[in-house]
Amino acid sequence: MLLAAEPAAGGAALDQVIGLSVGASIISAVLLVLAWAHRTHRIEWIQRAGERLTARTGQPGWAAIPALFVASSLVVALLGFMWDVSLHAGRGRDEGPLANPAHYLILYGLFALFIAGMSAVIFTRDGEKPGIAAVRITRRWYAPVAGIYIAACGFYALIGFPLDDVWHRLFGQDVTLWGPTHIMLIGGAGLSTAGIILLHREAEFSQEWRTNSANPAYQTLHRLTVSMAFGGLLIGLSVFQAEFDFGVAQFRMVFAPMMIAAAAALALVAARLYIGPGGALFAAFFFVIVRGVASFIVGDVFGQASHVFPLYLGCALVIELIALSRLKDRPLAFGAVAGLGVGTVGLYTEKLWNDAVFAFPWPQDMWLEGLAMAVPVAVGGGLCGALFAMGLQGRLPENRAIGRSIVAGSIVVTSLGVANGLWATVPEDATATITTQEVGTPDERAVLIEMTTTPGLVDDDPTWVQATAWQGGGEGIVTQELRRTGPDTWVSDSPIPVGGTWKTLVRVQDGRMLTAVPIFLPADPPIGAEELPVEASATRDFVPEIEILQRERSFDHPAWLWAAANAIVLLCSLAILAGISIAVARVGRRIAAHGLTDEETDEDGVTARPTVSS
Repeated sequence: MLLAAEPAAGGAALDQVIGLSVGASIISAVLLVLAWAHRTHRIEWIQRAGERLTARTGQPGWAAIPALFVASSLVVALLGFMWDVSLHAGRGRDEGPLANPAHYLILYGLFALFIAGMSAVIFTRDGEKPGIAAVRITRRWYAPVAGIYIAACGFYALIGFPLDDVWHRLFGQDVTLWGPTHIMLIGGAGLSTAGIILLHREAEFSQEWRTNSANPAYQTLHRLTVSMAFGGLLIGLSVFQAEFDFGVAQFRMVFAPMMIAAAAALALVAARLYIGPGGALFAAFFFVIVRGVASFIVGDVFGQASHVFPLYLGCALVIELIALSRLKDRPLAFGAVAGLGVGTVGLYTEKLWNDAVFAFPWPQDMWLEGLAMAVPVAVGGGLCGALFAMGLQGRLPENRAIGRSIVAGSIVVTSLGVANGLWATVPEDATATITTQEVGTPDERAVLIEMTTTPGLVDDDPTWVQATAWQGGGEGIVTQELRRTGPDTWVSDSPIPVGGTWKTLVRVQDGRMLTAVPIFLPADPPIGAEELPVEASATRDFVPEIEILQRERSFDHPAWLWAAANAIVLLCSLAILAGISIAVARVGRRIAAHGLTDEETDEDGVTARPTVSS
């Protein structure tokens, strides 16, 4: 496939593919040699590095080294990801992985994530068992189960890069965050944060931590690190909302509250149950600080498209208030009730923030369907968050079918919500007559518009009727809610850019209807598209938004190929979810089997500490 003729907008140039392949192969070979040399005692500097970190953190090297790599990798990857989204929103598609500067940050972050997991896997030698849930690899080689999971997340994310190029060659460039291979890239990095929390829990049952845990400085650092890791989990789960954050959501609005509720319920319920009082609020504040810094750097320092983000503070406060009741002593009941609170009261606080700063307010039109999707997903997320905390505490339900049913049910409920959100309609034989008035300059063209639609197309309370201009060459995104002047007429109140490389359109979402009509589209020879010029007055058909926003996509492929490609990505994603479930269950069952408490020891004589809050 790499040697086949390359469509200009359907994959990276062959020299970039070869360059990346050679570079990745060299890095992988070097890492393999280092791992072999460490395990065979031919080099000792990795061991010494772990010992130095143990002296500074109290954690064993097999946990301290990965924690250092994960912290750096995820911060860099988050910045690269947000920069990448802003570049695509402002400039459109790129010419390959090496033509986009943000990709270098993402590649570093994902490689460092994989190295983090593998450093935990290869660190211990001579038959030493890291923690009580170690997995036997060979006769004298054991690895922490969380390290294996983190490495799997890194590998899952890394293979998203070559698969992304294959995907573009098959189906064209889907300029959307929600492309299947794009979800692999961000999902692997985001879910790895659960692995680092679990790795810290495994480290609490090590000889090193038994020796050092009485030191108050080590205890404070450990508690702070784990608390920040829960904030990192919230960040990882929130990146799926980035299109809404940048104001170029390509899917129906009901997704926004559902995704916010899911992320908040899972991460913040787990944080409150495991860390203790204030855990949910700390994670939410950490999220706001990190995302705020990333937003400032991308928008103000790099000068790219700006974005906003949910706060989660209202959701965290709801969870903290519910935890004041006795429900906190019944984790599953607490998770369900907290999820319900997040999906209702918590979302209302997010609506106040959303309507104040986001490009898309949450109108009454979407609330009934939005709550029908968000509440069950939030309850499922709360239950899964409670299970996560219970696994960390060694308190999983004795009946394993309960945990499996909660995880499987939550995946099914979320899948049904996603399927419903993706179900959008396009009106037949609907048109818009758009009259434009030039108000810009020859170098910076802009227009004011008046639009008249087919009678009765839009009801009294649509989700949005909005003019959008994006991909204008790094000049950001322009969105403007059109002002209604009659039953079927709208006007813009400020100029909308056209010309150059801008893609300018009017977007309409009303209930399940998601459609758009173009105002100006530039010529795009690589995909064989001619310019659609601005006209003083023109009547044009409403079409699916995706045909304009993802103009580079190709629909000239067999349906079975599209289904098979999506099925492969789905199976990989389910494997990652199964991985964290198995890892948490393994750690939780081992803790419970040994009956470990503050004053008890495991079979190796290692004192256990049951929770961070203890």
